[in-house]
Amino acid sequence: MKPARILLADDHPMTLEGIRAFLEPHFLSVGTVTDGRALVEAALSLKPDLIVLDITMPLLNGIEAATRIHKNLPRTKLLFVTMHSDPAYLEAALTAGATGYVLKSAARSELLDACAAVLKGQIYVSPGLSTEPLARFKDPLKATAARHLSPREREVLQLVAEGKATRAMAAILNISVKTVAFHRENIKRKLGLKSTAELTRYAMEHGIV
Repeated sequence: MKPARILLADDHPMTLEGIRAFLEPHFLSVGTVTDGRALVEAALSLKPDLIVLDITMPLLNGIEAATRIHKNLPRTKLLFVTMHSDPAYLEAALTAGATGYVLKSAARSELLDACAAVLKGQIYVSPGLSTEPLARFKDPLKATAARHLSPREREVLQLVAEGKATRAMAAILNISVKTVAFHRENIKRKLGLKSTAELTRYAMEHGIV
């Protein structure tokens, strides 16, 4: 039997290399990426069997990236390896299409078992985490953004919080500067916020950056 093809994503190069080295004897690594937008592009191009990814990544967070990938590649398995132990993040990950969720603190002891379970079509969640979200997939992006923000608005909010200038955001999203400004004002209106500092604080509190 051919080894499963895996794609790895984490914004910390040393962590990424460690996971790659740990999994490579058991799986075929087809690539590594360090931001969410690169992950979506690589996933659509490589069509791996399994993607091991983090939640907190620049340009596009892991939950948003997973949502896009699952929509286009429903057969590709998604397994999060993250520091976030809050059940809200687990719920968001499962709703985005993931079937695996491992805490980084337990990765060395759990990751192989988690990969095996997910590839078999099972759900794997680190022991000790609340399993309440397993029984209810409500509030899909509860951990990453307000439900009433559109996917594009969540992208803009993340880039604002990362300190990107308007022109840089326009280039990254392939939209006009005016459209970026339009989305920024819509976000402020919907969230009842007035400044970039408030947007950044909101993004950090809701796990967007």
